[in-house]
Amino acid sequence: MRKATITEGKLLPTFPFPAEARLFGLPPDQGRWLFIPLGLMVLLCLGTVYSWSIFSGPFEAELKSRPGTILLPFLVLGVTFTLVMPIAGLYMNRCSPRILASLGGILVGLGYLLASQASSLLWLVLSYGVVAGLGVGMAYGVPLAVAARWFPDRKGLAVGLTVVGFGLSPLVTAPLAFNLINGNPAWNLPALGIRQTFVLLGIVFTVLIVAIASVLRMPPPRWTPSNFAQTLNQSVETDASLPMMQTQTFYGLMFCYTVGTFVGLTAIATTAQVGSELVNLEAEELALTVPLFAVFNGLGRPLFGWLNDRLRPKFTIIIINSLTLIASILMIHTSPNEPGQFLVAFSIFWFCLGAWLAVAPAATLSFFGLPNYPNNYGLLFLAFGGGGLSGIFTAIALRGITGSFAPFFYVTATLAIAAILVAYFGLNAPRKTRLADWLFRYLISPITPLLMTLVEGWLAVVKPKEIREKGDGN
Repeated sequence: MRKATITEGKLLPTFPFPAEARLFGLPPDQGRWLFIPLGLMVLLCLGTVYSWSIFSGPFEAELKSRPGTILLPFLVLGVTFTLVMPIAGLYMNRCSPRILASLGGILVGLGYLLASQASSLLWLVLSYGVVAGLGVGMAYGVPLAVAARWFPDRKGLAVGLTVVGFGLSPLVTAPLAFNLINGNPAWNLPALGIRQTFVLLGIVFTVLIVAIASVLRMPPPRWTPSNFAQTLNQSVETDASLPMMQTQTFYGLMFCYTVGTFVGLTAIATTAQVGSELVNLEAEELALTVPLFAVFNGLGRPLFGWLNDRLRPKFTIIIINSLTLIASILMIHTSPNEPGQFLVAFSIFWFCLGAWLAVAPAATLSFFGLPNYPNNYGLLFLAFGGGGLSGIFTAIALRGITGSFAPFFYVTATLAIAAILVAYFGLNAPRKTRLADWLFRYLISPITPLLMTLVEGWLAVVKPKEIREKGDGN
């Protein structure tokens, strides 16, 4: 059984570029930093899908859809995005990240262009929900994988800074989209309407993502920056022969990530309703809270990415769930007309969701290593969609049964406590356990042949090329 162990302070072997090699005209140790803003820009474009609240009103008016049904395109996009990511992770190991990111960017742009011609809600679901969702799912993991490979010494920070683009996108693109749709006399900007705005966004996103994808590349296998010494104050042991899904660590991490998205995505989806119902905030006041919460969401990513580089992932995850528990308790004791606790609690909820989007990929790297990172994180990312959907449906159901969102925060407090316990006892060095083996044998293995058949069929469509022997990842 072959094992690789990384311990604190141990100098790992370096595989430098040739002396004359350059990245963006700079030595690789310096040029690699440009992959972070480039990846951030890709995710900034992809994250515009979370500005659906700006788009839904004009589409609802034009299509004359029934109240509430206009959320379907966004819901379908979230499901499609989540299901495609594991397949995209498998594909990333077979060909260039440039191809995957470019194809994803083209599909996102095509989804927006097709949506601009939507004559019915079904057309909008298929174009925005399915086509754009496919593109987001294919392209999302590429900048994260590129950042992780180029920064083995700062993988948490690099991934955290890159994924900031996805979180801050609504803060940047929502006001821009609003002004494009409705016009802005102060800018001499005429109103384009929702359809022309979608045409413009589709073209811009395609051009930007494809242009950035053309320069994305992976480093040579086992490349490390010069004078690289592992500085994590942890000992990480990985078993190269043990599949991730046969370890107790995978199931513990999956549970904790599911809890994080259960709470975080539901908080984002219900911010306006909870603020209006529980603390009587007016629409104008609620509009001012969203930029505040978005800032906290963005800050959580680099901060917890940096923290994950200095602590064991289990302790970082315990901190996140402890903050979630505190925010839940604050909401349980929130009183009408006293918005202070609501503002603090929802700032924490948004902050913790941002933290998870940096910690989950960084923890996957820490526990299971770089070689299979794209497909490992793709599988783990199923928790994102599963947690978000189950959380939203739970909140809606409790609201319907009790007439209030307040009981939902008893659920989030209970789940936060459970996640703290699971993280403490389950997030240790990956090893095979009876429970993990049972789950793998009787839950995962029976569906694997069907899943792999679907994956292989999808991969065959574009005839992926093998990674070059030189290992440059181009």
